[in-house]
Amino acid sequence: MNDTFVRSGPLKELSSYPHWAQRLVQECETSRLSVVEHPFYARMRDGQLSRQTLRAFLIGGWQVVEQFPLYMSHNLLKTRFGRSPGEDMARRWLMRNIRVELNHADYWVRWAEAYGVTLAELKAQLVPAELHALGHWCWHSCATEELALAMAATNYAIEGATGDWSALVCSTDTYERTLPAGTRKDAMRWLKMHARYDDDHPWEALEIICTLCGPQLAMPRCLALREAICKSYGYMRMFLDQCLALEQAQGGARRTSMQVAG
Repeated sequence: MNDTFVRSGPLKELSSYPHWAQRLVQECETSRLSVVEHPFYARMRDGQLSRQTLRAFLIGGWQVVEQFPLYMSHNLLKTRFGRSPGEDMARRWLMRNIRVELNHADYWVRWAEAYGVTLAELKAQLVPAELHALGHWCWHSCATEELALAMAATNYAIEGATGDWSALVCSTDTYERTLPAGTRKDAMRWLKMHARYDDDHPWEALEIICTLCGPQLAMPRCLALREAICKSYGYMRMFLDQCLALEQAQGGARRTSMQVAG
């Protein structure tokens, strides 16, 4: 019996993957949608978020963006050339994409500058603890878990959801037009790049995970993969819930101030 998975169908068709992977994706779909359909992103797309809320979003998101190549480096260290087809595939893919990810921190800095956020403020991370949780989870996963689980938590779950929400924000030019005209192109580079290229990355990560795990997978390992993926979505949702809570609190403070003034 062949215990190595080799994809024969199109990369971005779920039927190209083992039955266990098809079930896994379907079982995680509700958690994924809770992130990509979060009202925070719709409000960003429509230019309805305050400057203060977007500053918190950009500062809180910095550690994940800045450290993402480091998460991938942790995973690269788990591979050895020629040990298995899955490790060889992961090794090539991680080495290639770490170089791509290195530029993303620069693009995030340019986006933050459009809101007056300095690099010192990004590094200081003076935001609520809930905005730190996603970064801590990514680091923990990639530092301690096996390769397939760590890539599922980061390259599959987080990159996939990020590509989806970036595409939503870029689906109209409303948000782009809220940015200062002189810095608009640079400020939008991170969003537009993720909206464009991340469509392939989660599928490529899924192919690597399936190659690492094989065409048949025991239920405990399937459950572990589902837990890793859904935890990533859960921490992303926590991040967004906190950002939206900050926005709502600012709205309440503004209304109270107006009432007192009246």
